[in-house]
Parts: sequence; structure tokens; C-alpha cells
Amino acid sequence: MAVDLLLGLQWGDEGKGKIVDVLTSNYNIIARFQGGPNAGHTLVFNGMKHVLHTIPSGIFHEDAVNLVGNGVVIDPVIFKNELDKLATQNVDYRKSLVISRKAHLILPTHRLLDAASEASKGKAKIGSTLKGIGPTYMDKTGRNGIRVGDLELDNWKDKYRALANKHESMVNFYNVDLEYNLEELETEFFEAVDVLKSLKFIDSEEYLHQALRDQKSILAEGAQGSLLDIDFGTYPFVTSSNTTAAGACTGLGIAPTSIGEVFGIFKAYTTRVGSGPFPTELFDEDGETMGRVGQEFGATTGRSRRCGWLDLVALRYACQVNGVTQLMMMKADVLSGFKSLKVCTAYKYKGEIIQHFPYNVEVENITPIYTDFEGWAEDLTEMDNESTLPKSLNAYIDFLEKELEIPIKVVSVGPDRKQTIFR
Repeated sequence: MAVDLLLGLQWGDEGKGKIVDVLTSNYNIIARFQGGPNAGHTLVFNGMKHVLHTIPSGIFHEDAVNLVGNGVVIDPVIFKNELDKLATQNVDYRKSLVISRKAHLILPTHRLLDAASEASKGKAKIGSTLKGIGPTYMDKTGRNGIRVGDLELDNWKDKYRALANKHESMVNFYNVDLEYNLEELETEFFEAVDVLKSLKFIDSEEYLHQALRDQKSILAEGAQGSLLDIDFGTYPFVTSSNTTAAGACTGLGIAPTSIGEVFGIFKAYTTRVGSGPFPTELFDEDGETMGRVGQEFGATTGRSRRCGWLDLVALRYACQVNGVTQLMMMKADVLSGFKSLKVCTAYKYKGEIIQHFPYNVEVENITPIYTDFEGWAEDLTEMDNESTLPKSLNAYIDFLEKELEIPIKVVSVGPDRKQTIFR
């Protein structure tokens, strides 16, 4: 057996949670491999909306094991809140949820560091979610971090105290007006840690290797999007982990030769939350309509998403970096009612026409070159078969497949798991 990957190909918010939920019935194990509670994976079924931040999106399927991998950073407080919500849905998470001992913990002081660092940047803010993700990964690479497995050691609170004290001195270094009560934050934190310790901790790389030997099917779930990758994204306006296919290997301990299908998810248009370059961003009525109809608000932050036309240059780049084998197009229904659509097929970059994603995509360097398409007026949300899709939508899909040379296997026509068309 191989490990299939599911990745976002834009700046996050592509709809990964829904597709993981839809695909879970085909897999024995769903394994989250990077990121933390800065992610917001939204699932809709049975008339209810569910938002997950750290827990894998297969958790609502009782036959699947949901694994939080070593590449993930965990905030025990947010994790406990997720568990509490699952309990109200009668989800037996103690049976189906396992956590890598090598996953790192987000401490209350990591969140304080995040807030102090962002406040100190003024207008140069990168749009952090202020969840402590960056500082936690910094401690990981600086070899100072506290891991889930440390909670099984007798002296883990001593390690915590030493690191928290170091963080407080760093917060003071930023010299910003940051009000907080660490005693209150720690009370909540230690209560959540006790809940976390009641779950099953595993040596996840051995667990997955044994699962492969036992012919178990595994789907690796990514968070954020490829254009937020720490190496290949629009740096420095990126996240702190590898959101691309390579991150699945380091975030789960699987070999590149174990990877099978790579599912790439993208919206029929483009969105971005927070700061950073966005070549196809719209500031007109079309952009406002996309945001309103698509309910484009961050599932984690609540911030409005910036909206724009589909950027094929960026999408092709993400497909290349990840080795995508199948594509899944989300939110086609949001574009219903547009008389015409645009797709960016090239950039005018410093006076030259290019079709690759360059080092710098700031607005002063890039002018998008668009191809126009006929829109569609039909309501897609009740459609359940490829043959019923509007002719102009099929033409849109055919164009993208031809340009990217990758088949689009799924078209989402609504937020519910049932509103999914397989091609």
C-alpha cells in the first residue's frame, strides 16, 4: 500500500476538510502532518457545520483512525475545546484518535511571543493568526521545544517552567504594550494538558510503517496551502511549516517512495487571508460578490478573505512542486451568475511575459495577463452528475485540465459532503 496525500494548492482555505471527510470512507487512517490550530478545516453534513483546527478531518467516521503526526504543533487548550465539541456530537474520539509523541506543544508563552512579535512590526505585519505557531516551530528548530512525549516524564513541568521563563524575558525585549495574566493562562493550560494525557500517545512513524506492512490505506492531510509553504510560498508572508508534499514525509516519517496519489485542491477562483502579495486580487464588485456568495471568512480568524480570479501561473507552480496527480476544484457554485470569468494565464514581469512563478510577485513587479471565459447562470448546488453541469463550466474545466495536464477528478458544488461531483 501507499500513502496518498491531500494538499491545498493556493493560500489555504481551499476546502481540504470537506474533501478529507468525503474520502475518509476509502481509508483506514487519516494522518495530519503539519501546521497547528492556525488551520480551520470546515465540514458540513446533516445540516450542521463543524470546524476542526488540529484534529484530522476524518474524525466523524468511526471506522477510521485519526493520527496527529510529529510535524503538527498542538495547543492543548484549543485541542481540548475541539474534543469538548466532539463529545457533544457523540464522537468516540478516545477510540479513534492517536497522537505522535514527537509532536511539539504550543505553550501559553508561545502565544504571547507571537503577539509581541507581530505588534512590534507595525505596518510590516505578516498577518499572523497569533496562535503561537511560529514561536513553537522556532523552539523546535532551536532544539528548545517541549514534545507530547515529554508529558510522560516526571520532570516535564521543570522543562516547562524553564522555557516559559525564557519566553517571558523575550516578550519584555519587544517593548510593546501587551497585557496578560500568565497565571490564568497556565491554569487553563495545565487543565488541558491533563485531558491531552488521557489520550493515546504513539511512536507514529513506527505505527504508520506497521500499517503499511499490514496493507492499511492511509491519507495524509495537509493544512494551509502550498503558497504558504515556508520554502516555496510567498515569503515572508507564509506559515512556519512545509505545507507541500515534502512536508508529509518529514511530518509523518514516511519515505518518498511510499507516496501514491497526490490530490491537489483549489478553488475555482483565488482567496487569501492576511497580508502578502496577491497578483489577481480584485477590488471591485466582482471581488465583493465572490466574498459574499462564497462566505469568505477565515474559519480560524474570522477575518475577511481577499478574493480574485483564478491564478493559473501560481496553480501550475503548486502542482509542479507537489507532483500533483489528481485535481479537485472547489466552490464552482460561487461563480454562478458571473456573465464572464477571467483566468490569469501569464504574468508581465518587469516588462517580460512569463508563465512561471517568479521569486517576487509583489504588485509593483507583476501585471496579470488574463484569458476570458463565458460564465454560467445555473444554480449548481442541486446538481449531482457531470452531465448536468453547464456547458460553459465544462469548458472552463477542460481548459484548466489542458493547461495543467492533470485531470480534475472532483468538482464541489456546495459545502455539504453530498454536494460533490466525481468526474
